[in-house]
Amino acid sequence: MKQRILLLIAICTMGCIQSRASGIDPRTPGKNINEVAGNIVDGDSKKALGEVTVTAYSANKKEKFVITDEWGRFEFDELKTGIYKLVFEKEGYRKVVREKVSVKTDETFQMRIEMIEADGFDLLPSPFQFFDTE
Repeated sequence: MKQRILLLIAICTMGCIQSRASGIDPRTPGKNINEVAGNIVDGDSKKALGEVTVTAYSANKKEKFVITDEWGRFEFDELKTGIYKLVFEKEGYRKVVREKVSVKTDETFQMRIEMIEADGFDLLPSPFQFFDTE
């Protein structure tokens, strides 16, 4: 009986490995894997950042956006193959932009993003720079 159970476990494991290698997502049979995933952390504390908006742009056109979970994880699935720009935004943090993220058929692109807190103020040009002193 134990041998049959072990054999069944081995067959299931091999099937999952084979379907992943072939590019078929075992969570949804018959579907190709074209995804970008990762996690976002605070640049100083290295703690996960939740509620970060991640937007995918293709040829300057907004394709999709997702919001990270409480553990800082995000995932885009079913993106068309191509080159994307990803923009990471959260109030109180500096915006992060990743250019030329390549999405290929049957591949997962993993990334880790560190975001840095924004200063309490932004430097603005002095109003005196716009007047000619002569």
